[in-house]
Amino acid sequence: MIRKFLAAVAAMAAFSQAFQATPAYAAEEVNLYSYRQPFLIQPFLDEFTKQTGIKVNVVYAQKGMLERLQAEGRNTPADAVLTVDIARLDALAKAELLQPIDSEILKKNIPAQYRHPDGIWFGLTTRARVVYASKDRVKPGEVASYADLAEPHMKGRICTRSGKHAYNISLLASIIAHKGVDAAETWARGVKANLARRPQGNDRAQVKAIKEGICDVSLGNTYYMGFMATNEKSPEQKEWAAAVNVLFPEQDGVGTHVNISGAAVTEYAKNKENAVKLLEFLSEDFAQHMYAEQNFEYPVKKGVKWHPLVASWGTFKADDINLDVIAAHRAEAAKIMDRVDFDG
Repeated sequence: MIRKFLAAVAAMAAFSQAFQATPAYAAEEVNLYSYRQPFLIQPFLDEFTKQTGIKVNVVYAQKGMLERLQAEGRNTPADAVLTVDIARLDALAKAELLQPIDSEILKKNIPAQYRHPDGIWFGLTTRARVVYASKDRVKPGEVASYADLAEPHMKGRICTRSGKHAYNISLLASIIAHKGVDAAETWARGVKANLARRPQGNDRAQVKAIKEGICDVSLGNTYYMGFMATNEKSPEQKEWAAAVNVLFPEQDGVGTHVNISGAAVTEYAKNKENAVKLLEFLSEDFAQHMYAEQNFEYPVKKGVKWHPLVASWGTFKADDINLDVIAAHRAEAAKIMDRVDFDG
């Protein structure tokens, strides 16, 4: 707890220092708090400024955003937030740090399942929670659904990161939403029983383990495959990626679970109109295409081309349940992971 508190304090200090040099409330500006790293989003923001004349003051913080907004209250300089994962957006919404936006552009560009029913947050990209499967050791049809991961034929063949990680919690929450708590707990126990090793590492580490023969399949987000397959600094990751196929579960069922990166307008935005313009811009073709090119994610706006590598994995049916429904089951999903001692 102390370590998390100190991290939050450090993040707050970074926010304050970053905004000292710029007026927070000028009409031609918009202030953005971002979980996305600057090098990933600066090209979008530069184009936004070019098109609108609105300057974007952006501060990157991997941790501490919620605590910062709570501490600042009505005095926050932040007009908008840019974040990843429905968990963070839901936490900000539940803390009443966001305000609803009624924008026809956002409604047109973003499918209903990827935005809050009341317009509190909006998804900008999606990433699928897929199965990475060994090209050599996994036969076609062995893993056609998430349920297959809990079946006896997968005994000792699965690797995964912590069950308590946000990505796996969201997946389990989606199973609760579709099948109920009991079925979700049975699934979690079944997957735990089939693990080749204790949960550890990130999604890339699981693909490495498949390459090394430690396991045959793993759960992972699609964009990691893109980063591995194109990694020039660590070319061994290309070999990891080449060892697996990307499988999209539930194509004969509800569809593959997807998560989002997204944005929202803060409750006390001083430059609300500019913040809405920024969100609308991020949902349009230029930013959507750049997201797809840089991050190997799926654009939410229909008609925007996927990165060629992403397209090579094939089209798929995504689960169309609203992510707000999934977010509502996250707390119960975390309890299930504790009850089954998934990481133990």
